[in-house]
Amino acid sequence: MPNAVVAASALAALLAAVAVAILRRFAPKLPADLPNARSLHADPVPRVGGYAIWSGFVPAALLFPPPFPGGLAGWMPAWAALFAVSAQDDRRGVGVTARLVVHAAASVWTAAWLVHGAGYAAAPAVAAVLVVACALALAWSANLFNFMDGNDGLAAAMGICGFAAYGIAAMHGAATAQPATSGASASPPGDAPALFALASAIVPFFAVNRPRATMFLGDAGAVPLGFLAAAFGIAGVVAGRWPAWFPPLVFLPFIADATLTLLHRALRRERLWEGHRSHYYQRLHQLGAGHAGTLAVYAAAMAATAAGAVACLLVAPAAGPWALAAACVVVIMLFAAIDYHWRKNATTSAPR
Repeated sequence: MPNAVVAASALAALLAAVAVAILRRFAPKLPADLPNARSLHADPVPRVGGYAIWSGFVPAALLFPPPFPGGLAGWMPAWAALFAVSAQDDRRGVGVTARLVVHAAASVWTAAWLVHGAGYAAAPAVAAVLVVACALALAWSANLFNFMDGNDGLAAAMGICGFAAYGIAAMHGAATAQPATSGASASPPGDAPALFALASAIVPFFAVNRPRATMFLGDAGAVPLGFLAAAFGIAGVVAGRWPAWFPPLVFLPFIADATLTLLHRALRRERLWEGHRSHYYQRLHQLGAGHAGTLAVYAAAMAATAAGAVACLLVAPAAGPWALAAACVVVIMLFAAIDYHWRKNATTSAPR
């Protein structure tokens, strides 16, 4: 397995780096993210980082396909649909209804394969409920990741930490399930090569996305990445490679920030599809942390939750739910501190 991991990671990183170089060469002609109600930037920046990531990951995934329920058919058609509609949205815009319909169809497709792989085909009522629950999780994750692409390096750092953590866990699961013996045949590569390939494909993009960014992820990168974070996470649970608490703990900072922000906006009866700057990371940025400071805080949080999830899985799986609960408390305390300073800043800056 280590040889497959190295080969997949090297191939993905190389192809992604070449794609980044080509995209930068044609940057003036590419779709750009213009300053708007959601943006934290003052200048237009090309939003094509997703093309570089997928240029590296897709060939590696075809050569080292993860053992997903249904094989490539279980996730790649859905991924392709999300990429296509998101790429069109980056270029010319796509209506909210049309975009959500594609998100829903893609999520249901993959959810059906996941539930079938879990062995619930013989219980139609249970299977239908699980398909709906899985589809909601997939669509939710796809959109949540997209909300976190407003600060330089943030979404890329989350992707690297998250998918690398998945890869380490997959290697551990394969080693546990099929221990090497002198007379045993070589174990199959499993999920690890594809997962490490995805993390590696994000690295060249991160190099040009960190402060001060010269390239953004764009919807064509963020939406499919969020989808794969949920799809590969749920697939690992279905296959018994990790417990259900593992994926949420790995990606907790972005899940918590985006989810709580959406809930707060819904309670205030705001239009959820309109651009805004009320995410916790956006508030932290506007409080003076800027791109670099916000990236440092969130990257540290992401690395901590991902490392904690892997450590629990390898050393004390029974402690995983407690680790998830503790991490939720810490993240909520961080958000409460940001809220406190945000209100204090608003009060002190208000005209008297």
